[in-house]
Amino acid sequence: MSYSYPYSETSDIKFSCTFEFYFSCMPTIKENVSLKAFNTFGIEANAKYFTSISTVQDVEEISHSIVEPGSKFLFLGGGSNILLTGDFDGYIIHVENAGIEKVSENEDFVRVKAAAGVNWHEFVMWCVDQGWGGLENLSLIPGNVGSSPIQNIGAYGVEMKDCFESLEAYDLETRQWVIMSKEACRFGYRDSVFKQELKGKILIWSVSFKLSKNPVVQMEYGAIQEELKSMGVTNAGIKEVSQAVCNIRRSKLPDPLETGNAGSFFKNPTLPAEKADFLKASYPGLVAYYLPEMKVKLAAGWLIEQCRWKGFRRGDAGVHQKQALVLVNYGTASGSEILELAEEIQQSVLEKFDVLLDMEVNII
Repeated sequence: MSYSYPYSETSDIKFSCTFEFYFSCMPTIKENVSLKAFNTFGIEANAKYFTSISTVQDVEEISHSIVEPGSKFLFLGGGSNILLTGDFDGYIIHVENAGIEKVSENEDFVRVKAAAGVNWHEFVMWCVDQGWGGLENLSLIPGNVGSSPIQNIGAYGVEMKDCFESLEAYDLETRQWVIMSKEACRFGYRDSVFKQELKGKILIWSVSFKLSKNPVVQMEYGAIQEELKSMGVTNAGIKEVSQAVCNIRRSKLPDPLETGNAGSFFKNPTLPAEKADFLKASYPGLVAYYLPEMKVKLAAGWLIEQCRWKGFRRGDAGVHQKQALVLVNYGTASGSEILELAEEIQQSVLEKFDVLLDMEVNII
C-alpha cells in the first residue's frame, strides 16, 4: 500500500505543553460506555474505552497515548452501517470534526472537501444548493462523510467513488498524516481497502470530491422516473432528482430514529449472465439488471421476499414490512439475534436460488 504525505499544516503540527497541561488538554477517555446512542440499529453494547475527537491535536494526542501493540480500534461517525454483536473490547473513537470548504474550481468542475464528522445528507444538500452535481442520487443515505469511502456508498446507479478525488487520514501504525488517492482506496461494490487490510488502522479525517458545475442527471432507474412523473417534473435537474430520491427512500425505508436499522443489510449479488438467464427461465419475475462483461446484478430484496421473509419478526428482530432488504430492531433485539436472522435469510436464499448473499453491514 502506498500513500502520499500531504504538505499542510496538519502534517507538521508540533504539540507541546507542560506535564500538567498535557493531561488537561487531552480528549477524555471514558470506560465502559454504552454504544446504544452511537449505532442506528439501537443495539445495546458497551465499549471498554470511548473517546470523542474533533481536532487534529486530538487525533495526534490520542494516538500517542493509546496506540500500543494489540490495541483494537473502531472509528465511529454516524454508526449507520454497523451491527454490534457484543461489547467492544477496545477503543471506540468517535469522530466529530466539522467543516466544508471549496478547494478549487474551473469552468466545469469544483473540488470540495468535507470533514469526516459532517452528516452525509447535509453535505449532499449543501452541494445541491450550490448547483454542483454528482452526489444527488445519494441523498438521504444515513451516516457521515467519513464513513462514505469505507462502504463506497451507492444508490440509484451512482456510487461515492464516481465523484471521489482523495481523502486525508491518520495512519495509527506510522502516526503519520496521509493522503490517499482513489486507486489507493481500492473501491469495489460496497467495499474498500478500509473494510479489508486497513480496517481499524486508518482514521479518515476529510474527504475531497470533484463535482460538476454543468451536471447531467442520472435517471436511468425506473423508480426515479416514476417519482419525477408523480411530482409533475418534466425537465429534472439535480434538485428535482435529489427530492425524488428522498421521497422514494422515505416511502420504503424505516427512519432509524423510529425503528433501529442500518439500511440495506445485504449486497445485490452479481452473477454470470448464463446463470442469471437460467434463473430467469425458472423465475420469470426475477428482478435483474444487465451489466457489461456478461454480468447481471440481481435485486437481493426480491430474492429475500420470494423466500417469504418480508415482514417476518422474531421477538424484536425482524425484516421490514416494506423492504425485505432491511433488517430491523423493533426495540431490544441484540446484535447476535439480528445476525442469526441474517444468516437464516442467507441460507434460505442459497437453498432456493443457489445464490449466496453477502452482508453489506459491518459485523462488529
